[in-house]
Amino acid sequence: MNARLFLSVAFAVVAACAAWGGPALIHYRADAEPDRFVKGVLLFSDRVYKLAEVPKAFEGKPFLRGSIMGLRYVVAQDGELTVVTPQRVPKSASCADALEKAGFRRVEEIGVFQLFGNNAIDRMLTYRKPVKKGERIAFGKYCIPVAFDPASSVQPQGAVKTERLYNNIELPVDPEDRANMAAYGNSPLPVPYLKHPPAVINAEIGRQLFVDDFLIDSTTMTRTWHKAAKDPRNPVMKPETPLEMGLPHKTCPMAAPFSGGVWYDGADGLFKMWYCAGWFDGTGYAYSTNGVDWIRPELKAEKGTNRVIPYKGRRDSASVVLDPDAPDGYRFKMLVWSRPQGGEYFLSRNGTDWGDPIPNTSKGDRSTIHYNPFRKVWVLSDRSGWHARSREYVESPDFRAMANLRTHVKWLRADDRDQPGECFFYAFPERKGEKFTPALYNFDAVAYESLMLGAATIMQGPENGFCEREGVPKMTEIHLAFSRDGFHWSRPDDRSPFIGASRKAGTWDRGYLHSNSALCLVVGDELWFYYTGFAGDTSRKNRSGMYCNASCGIARIRRDGFASMDSGARPATLTTRPLTFATGDRLFVNANSTGGSLRAEILDVDRNALPGFGLDDAEQLAVNATRAELRWKGGSLAPLRGKPIRLRFHARETQLYAFWFAGPGGESRGYLAGGSPGHKTLRDGVIGKR
Repeated sequence: MNARLFLSVAFAVVAACAAWGGPALIHYRADAEPDRFVKGVLLFSDRVYKLAEVPKAFEGKPFLRGSIMGLRYVVAQDGELTVVTPQRVPKSASCADALEKAGFRRVEEIGVFQLFGNNAIDRMLTYRKPVKKGERIAFGKYCIPVAFDPASSVQPQGAVKTERLYNNIELPVDPEDRANMAAYGNSPLPVPYLKHPPAVINAEIGRQLFVDDFLIDSTTMTRTWHKAAKDPRNPVMKPETPLEMGLPHKTCPMAAPFSGGVWYDGADGLFKMWYCAGWFDGTGYAYSTNGVDWIRPELKAEKGTNRVIPYKGRRDSASVVLDPDAPDGYRFKMLVWSRPQGGEYFLSRNGTDWGDPIPNTSKGDRSTIHYNPFRKVWVLSDRSGWHARSREYVESPDFRAMANLRTHVKWLRADDRDQPGECFFYAFPERKGEKFTPALYNFDAVAYESLMLGAATIMQGPENGFCEREGVPKMTEIHLAFSRDGFHWSRPDDRSPFIGASRKAGTWDRGYLHSNSALCLVVGDELWFYYTGFAGDTSRKNRSGMYCNASCGIARIRRDGFASMDSGARPATLTTRPLTFATGDRLFVNANSTGGSLRAEILDVDRNALPGFGLDDAEQLAVNATRAELRWKGGSLAPLRGKPIRLRFHARETQLYAFWFAGPGGESRGYLAGGSPGHKTLRDGVIGKR
């Protein structure tokens, strides 16, 4: 219940309450609840404060219990709105000025009353305003609607403008109409579509992964999370050239993406890497034919180097995106964050020749960009401090317009399930064993199959000062996140890292691990995650030591292999929610049923087996394959296109990773993250768009 509230407010005139001009009739969502304004009642869903004093006019009247951080309203019918907020005194969280600026007027006859405790900052004033249908009202902390008639817990249709996504999820169009992430304290952030999934899920695009319960109606199988394995050839890129050794500007050795980007460009059949060449120095470019051995070409930006843009200030981080929908030929987009100029956007047709920079509105270093092709919007993942190290969100369908956007929405952070770090530094023996609160250091994202795949770089501490004294890298590791609407992200219950630091002196990835903007490439039956690791330099007992000796390596995992639904020796089942698909006539799976068996039946919405597609009609599958077809006596699935159906998998000694509807070749039409050798575009089986 700790979310930003979207309230549709309608008013009715009631003679008994004529002095009020009519109590508000409020429709509220399931993440809020009405209660009565009586002494001792719990006031907020995210605080333990209880009401201390009740004015006679409010005695027993309904109020809405929601987040202390604020509420949002959409008026459904003309009427009057009554709210209470703290008086204006030093250090109070009063919304009085904002209310008066918005046309609210003080209700003097109610008087000042104590909301909770005994401090002056918690003494309340009452305000009222005539409001019109369609009016949006939003205020901050301690602004509570009172004296209304509770209606239903369903937000009236049309109260907030939504967009129906490719999978039938309804997402509020305006990011400010989405959940108030600041209202959740340290708890995991909300994922509304998991609590309220669509009645029918469109499974047309891409492989359908079991990384959450979105697809699952019921199951006796168990979800298992899997980790990436580090390639024995690591590091595949390390500092070698004068630029990478930090010689031009006397910086630290580094040759690795700091987000940057590692993409497979199907246009010319090359692996391409944009990376940090020398710490705080330059953005370099390299290419490869096999993804392991890299060539550094000389480029125009600076003679004798592979810089893609001229040296300018202290380059912090950058992110490069291969745009699959570029309408104007500018297939490559880049954000570079440097000091003192801050963030700048660049565009390029070939990834090596970049135009003049466009200043942008990113607030902090380590900000990144990504593209959501499902909604065709660009996203700025902006470093912020609203919850320790955290992220704010900006979106636009126009990359160039991103530079001028000023609306930043509180978005992502670490939570109380993340594992705290521990002080282990010799320079601070008195603090040995001290725990540090984890924080979200960075967030990259890319489209993979039917969802957005995210890499959350979680910092476990200690902070910079500790690391400087030892010359060791900060402790950040890579964790995964998943989103089906591009804004709300679920994370595994298992909070051990997907790619962990070695934490051992003398290793190339001792700490300070970072993802790249493309996250991973689809290489055969595997996903290759290119990541950055730092070794540090303990001979430098200063700030530069912790930023020394960064290289790039690969961590590999089975395709779709983030999570599997597992069955043991005893038979188990998994039944999906209602699904639809519009193309394809076959069902494919990614599964390991060697030594066991996997079958499926196709049901109607009421869970009745369809003729020709029942369990007795299904062939058994006993393979270990990332692409295998399930078959029935009923033959082609073409007659089922556009009709709501359910799948019920029957498994024994099986790991089931994904399923999808496709034609004879099994191409999913889903997204391939950073690309895949053998594919001209960033989509499986889709020609014409990268």
